[in-house]
Amino acid sequence: MLATTMGPLVDSFWRAVGYCLMPRVIALSLLPLVLIGLVTAAGGYWLWAPAVAWAQTLLNGTAWLGTVWGWLAHLGVRDLPSVLAPLLVVLATLPVVVFVCVLAVSVLMVPAIVDLVAKRRFPELRREHGAGWIASLWWSLSSTVLALVALVLSMPLWLIPPLVLILPPLIWGWLTYRVMAFDALAEHASRAERKALFVRHRGGLLLIGIFCGFLGAAPGIVWVSGVVFVAAFFVLVPAAIWIYTLVFAFSSLWFAHYCLASLEQLRAQQAAAVPAPGPVIDVVATPALPGSDAP
Repeated sequence: MLATTMGPLVDSFWRAVGYCLMPRVIALSLLPLVLIGLVTAAGGYWLWAPAVAWAQTLLNGTAWLGTVWGWLAHLGVRDLPSVLAPLLVVLATLPVVVFVCVLAVSVLMVPAIVDLVAKRRFPELRREHGAGWIASLWWSLSSTVLALVALVLSMPLWLIPPLVLILPPLIWGWLTYRVMAFDALAEHASRAERKALFVRHRGGLLLIGIFCGFLGAAPGIVWVSGVVFVAAFFVLVPAAIWIYTLVFAFSSLWFAHYCLASLEQLRAQQAAAVPAPGPVIDVVATPALPGSDAP
């Protein structure tokens, strides 16, 4: 049973790793950086000067900050608001820009990756169109709310040392597999097939979700390093964004390979279970003889 479960997991894992080296996937992973650069350049051209002026006015117009500036001026630190205003604008806007751009690319990336896997590996797999984008959005939002509620309710248990290392990864792994497996099957599987696959492969999907959840912590470490080591901020933060997007692409590829292969296997089993039609016997009516009881 374990070999039956682990075989498809390992096979889809290595296929996902191989697909990550494809130029199209690498281009998708770099797309957030390009989009962030374009949005930042446009915002800097049109909004930088007014935003910095507004931030400087805010810093100069706050009463208690005026006391701080006066105290620092006596120590020889002058005109600090003009220095802090650009930094305040960057700190306030950069996370929003990064989040929106990465989210937009993520929404566009999953269908592109599933379509790539389907065309290259499963060109004959029938598309049942079991869920549209509205159903996918609702599924993602409802699953996220359930995961957040589970996290909040489980927080008292985090005081028990082993559980703090078990419960959060389990919850995030559950959320990851719910969202990504749904998106991987939305185009090809019918609603009944999707439900059957979720029941049959719940263990394997949860393992993929937990692994990808731990893998997703790597960009956070690079991001924190960029904040701590300010000198390397403009190198480490873009690297963290790219790693995060590449991890997201790898996760989508892993779920796409595993789910579509499982769907193909399910349909093959269903086709084999349908009994073949028996021979057709053509009965030719015999003409009734005179004097017989036939009508």
